[in-house]
Amino acid sequence: MSRRKNYKTEQSPSIYKENNHILTANSRQFDTSQTCLSQTRNIIARMGESSSSSSTIATATATAIEGKPSLEDSDSEQSSVDATTDTVKSCMATTSNSWSSILRRFLPFVGLLVWPCMLTLPLIMTFPWSPTSYDSLFPQEWYHVEEDTPPKPLGLCLGILAVAVGQVFVLLYFYLHKYGYLSPLSSHDEPPSIQSKGAPTYEFFEGVVTHLSQPEGFVLLATYLSTTWMFHWMPNSYYSFQGGIQWKELALCLVLQDGIQYAMHRLEHSISPTFYQKSHKPHHKFTNPRMFDAFNGSLADTILMILVPLYTVANLVRTCNVWTYMAFGSIYANWLTLIHSEVVLPWDPFFRTVGFGTPGDHHVHHKFFKYNYGHLFMWFDQLCGTYRNPQEFSKKAFNPHV
Repeated sequence: MSRRKNYKTEQSPSIYKENNHILTANSRQFDTSQTCLSQTRNIIARMGESSSSSSTIATATATAIEGKPSLEDSDSEQSSVDATTDTVKSCMATTSNSWSSILRRFLPFVGLLVWPCMLTLPLIMTFPWSPTSYDSLFPQEWYHVEEDTPPKPLGLCLGILAVAVGQVFVLLYFYLHKYGYLSPLSSHDEPPSIQSKGAPTYEFFEGVVTHLSQPEGFVLLATYLSTTWMFHWMPNSYYSFQGGIQWKELALCLVLQDGIQYAMHRLEHSISPTFYQKSHKPHHKFTNPRMFDAFNGSLADTILMILVPLYTVANLVRTCNVWTYMAFGSIYANWLTLIHSEVVLPWDPFFRTVGFGTPGDHHVHHKFFKYNYGHLFMWFDQLCGTYRNPQEFSKKAFNPHV
């Protein structure tokens, strides 16, 4: 535990080291604001002794806010107005700076919203009495399923769309985060890279195109989903639109998927060198991966490590409805994308504490091959002795801020 505490206080990323400085500055700015307000009250009290104090205060406030010159003829009153204007302007500037500092402090964690956004489609379509509810948008015959009737394509189309919507939010967030728009620093500093050699350089648009067009990625996944759905190879409950997201089943699906994927991953590495070269090695050519390399590999690799676990989980957890299946698909695909990030993500310290997969954890596998076989969770690596913490394992290979 002492090591973890030291990491949080001494090894935090540079963009997050500013947190304590910002909080200290906020406190000082608050004290300055109080002083400014006291000065303003004193000036107003002195001005209240003259018969024209009301107009002077109004004039000073207008001058501070609108930048308009005073029209008073009296030199003494003009001096009072100028003093009040300067004080009000100073207080307004101090308050503005204080709010800016507070906003910058929390900007990196705006990205946490990307997680519920992955579930946008199943959430808005199952919200009761909503105009976006599925039973308000579609005729009943499109989603009502009876026995011995062929599956209807609505659930399939919505499932693919749910993953696509989640990807849009992930790509938007990653762009803002990678290029420093969510940085706590006003200079838009970019977040630190995972590996000490630095993040690979590339054009963001090229990365997006490569990511979405991989035949062994989303193309193969869409083919799998279409085939298993339309040929009715899924359990009957998966075709039901009744209810909303089943959270227990969703969690169980994610854990089982990662557990089976862990086993398949280790098999690909250990069956034989020839098998590894043809299946998983193409993905391992990225020893310092970027987020858009998540599905860049081989057809055999995707089938063995993703599709086989997906179909196995569907037949183990046989009580999911269509909304839970959508939520599972979206979270799984988008989380798998995020753990290939080339830069540190704001939630990484918390995720690593509870054993959730982070980009740092997965970079250990890409760099050294024989550790951290898990993806969404590190629990199976911890149980089997294959987990290595990137903070401690190789300080030369990984950025100390990881």
